[in-house]
Amino acid sequence: MDRSLRIVLLFAAFTFSLSVQAQSRIDCNALNSRILKYPVHYCVYLPAGYDAGAAGHPAQNYPVLYFLHGLGDNERTLFNSGGWTLLDDLRRQHKIGEFLIVAPEGGRTFYINSADGSVRYGDFVLQEFIPLIEAKYRVKKGRNNRAISGISMGGYGALRFAFSHPEMFSAVSAQSAALITESPQELDTAARSGAPLGKLLAAVFGSPIEVRHWKENSPFVLAGRNQAALRRLAIYFNCGQDDNYGFEKGAAALHEQLQKEGVKHEYHPYPGDHSLSYFLAHFTEVMEFHSRAFGLK
Repeated sequence: MDRSLRIVLLFAAFTFSLSVQAQSRIDCNALNSRILKYPVHYCVYLPAGYDAGAAGHPAQNYPVLYFLHGLGDNERTLFNSGGWTLLDDLRRQHKIGEFLIVAPEGGRTFYINSADGSVRYGDFVLQEFIPLIEAKYRVKKGRNNRAISGISMGGYGALRFAFSHPEMFSAVSAQSAALITESPQELDTAARSGAPLGKLLAAVFGSPIEVRHWKENSPFVLAGRNQAALRRLAIYFNCGQDDNYGFEKGAAALHEQLQKEGVKHEYHPYPGDHSLSYFLAHFTEVMEFHSRAFGLK
């Protein structure tokens, strides 16, 4: 075989080998939490470049987006419901840069410590989970490379984490966040009448709801308390205007509050309900927001 042809063929084979290796993947595992006293499952989306770097190219570190699922979902829902394909498509189209997406299992915790202190999920995330992820994976350290997102219950959790710890996160997004405008007293009355939301809230916020605990974890209260620090935070949220739980009222209220406080943010009221199809319809927009916030696109 001609030497130059052999070199071309070897180069083509090498390039093909890299293209096969350089694919995104989902890495799922569990952390045996000393705080929660039970294992917490999680999944991590590793972009195509992550393993390419490990296979002989200069290793890169990546920004990380923590993604909090909704009530009734789990750490795999985002990736098993079409999110993985959408992410790969966005990267192929050069609409977003490369960053890790980390989804922990949240159960029904609302991603906070329970009122009675029996489930310290908020402490778990800050003291155990984030340190584990940033030690185990090639993650860029520091606030500018850390963001948080979520849907429904997870949207509440994302806003609560970012608004209470703006020193830790540079960007936050939420879709159809469980922002409840009713007072604890109104919710207690609804719970006594058998409203299902009351039962869900009771396990986390107490029965009757502990008002102090409710306020300490309220994105509305936290936004007012930390409004100066929130001006350094990139904020995005949307909500369907026919939300099955009425969360569009909470989204509009948060928008009005941030406007009055002079906190820059993106708020998008869209047609739609509280469903997977609604979330996926606007998932691209959310990922593009985070890519820009990371300074990637």
